[in-house]
Amino acid sequence: MTNALLDALKLLKEKQWIDLTHTFGPDSPHFAAFAAAEFETLFTHEDGFFAQRFHFPGQYGTHLDAPIHFVRDARYLDQLELKELVLPLIVIDKSAEAAADADYSLSAADIEAFEAQHGRIQPGSFVALRTDWSKRWPSQEEFENKDADGRNHAPGWSIEALALLLKDRGVQAVGHETFDTDSAADYTKNGALLGEYYVLEQDVYQVELLTNLDLVPPTGAVIFNIVPKAEKASGFPVRSFAILP
Repeated sequence: MTNALLDALKLLKEKQWIDLTHTFGPDSPHFAAFAAAEFETLFTHEDGFFAQRFHFPGQYGTHLDAPIHFVRDARYLDQLELKELVLPLIVIDKSAEAAADADYSLSAADIEAFEAQHGRIQPGSFVALRTDWSKRWPSQEEFENKDADGRNHAPGWSIEALALLLKDRGVQAVGHETFDTDSAADYTKNGALLGEYYVLEQDVYQVELLTNLDLVPPTGAVIFNIVPKAEKASGFPVRSFAILP
């Protein structure tokens, strides 16, 4: 007697799995408003077992932001449904553009050009913006990419692009390799993270500080976002990975 579920698992195990998550620690890049993580050893094997205490913000390392992170009265991390955490993965590659212009912001026209080549983005997808910014890990200085006046420069999403994906295409989550949804230039211009607020206001989540998107095809993969179920959390480090077609 066959079991379709176990057959599906066997098929998945035969595929290539790509880790999309940075290993993080006290010296890892982090959002400037946060203190560095602290890892403390509580017991060693000399005590009979090894145990540690970890102290860091929920938005640390590769992490998942729940809607409540920016939006009042929105969903907490533990209110996300399990099926929201496993989605078809779309990767839009703008690494060349980001290399040429660190302030590059993905446009709606960029998405339409992607669809002209790869087909319309389907509802319920997870769309990731590849900029290869993750290759700057583990340097805080390179991630911030400050100019002589102390202003950061990093790529991101335009609100027009996010509106096309979330309103018109019905995308269920987005992700990127940088600290923020907005490009640093847009943040400087607007004085706020308007793109990040816009994403979370749609009652969807996002994953920040992804890595290895250069190893994932534009379409056809599936992303898993495995995250602890902390009570009333605004976000938490996540173990994101992709299974390739």
